[in-house]
Amino acid sequence: MPSAFGLNIKMRLALILCAVAAAYGQTPDIPGKAETERVCSQCHDLARSLSLHQDRAGWQATMDKMVTLGAEATEQEQKIVVDYLARYFPAEDVPKINVNTARAIDFESGLTLRRSQAAAIVEYRTKHGPFKSIEDLKKVPGIDAAKIEAKKDRLVFNE
Repeated sequence: MPSAFGLNIKMRLALILCAVAAAYGQTPDIPGKAETERVCSQCHDLARSLSLHQDRAGWQATMDKMVTLGAEATEQEQKIVVDYLARYFPAEDVPKINVNTARAIDFESGLTLRRSQAAAIVEYRTKHGPFKSIEDLKKVPGIDAAKIEAKKDRLVFNE
């Protein structure tokens, strides 16, 4: 039986290989790969999906969002994909989102907002100037305030 130290090195190596694979839009050839490629490639480039690096809750939120937008996957496939992504594309130190300089894609992926909501934030900021607090951000029409509140620890309001 391998030592805990040996398993730790193997897991680190697997994570490094996954990071390299993700950089090239590839997935590790391990259980869950086929389901992940099939489900995540339905609407967009696979590399985009893999670039997020989220914790399990983040991957689950992303999966839920994709299903509501029309991704076709059984509940079992969804579970397999979330397990695969959470294990092999985990959150690193998640960078903060500077609300006053972030692009729409940063809001979309970092806060799991719909594309239209992310674009609304940027448009509102352009018209009304920098946000000073989370309460200012919640004033954007059509924004899911619960999602903003749930990830407020990821937001900074530097100008």
